[in-house]
Amino acid sequence: MLDKVKQLIVFYEEVLSMPHRQEIARELRNEDDMFLLLLYSEMLGIPNPVYYYTLELYPYMTENYHEWHLRMGMEKSPMAGFRCC
Repeated sequence: MLDKVKQLIVFYEEVLSMPHRQEIARELRNEDDMFLLLLYSEMLGIPNPVYYYTLELYPYMTENYHEWHLRMGMEKSPMAGFRCC
């Protein structure tokens, strides 16, 4: 009985989110882009007041950097010491 209720809840959530999947994906991409801009802003020459805290996140975010700078319209990495292409 509990499994049937869980399946019903999952189905209900899918039905509600189905027409808005593109909007949700776009918003998530925009949030990721803003976060990466904050993360890499010090390297781009924009003052970052939380640079000390975001510095710890670099190893986790390097995988996404290439996709981000291409999405932002930069053909090559704008940072001299940071090569990804």
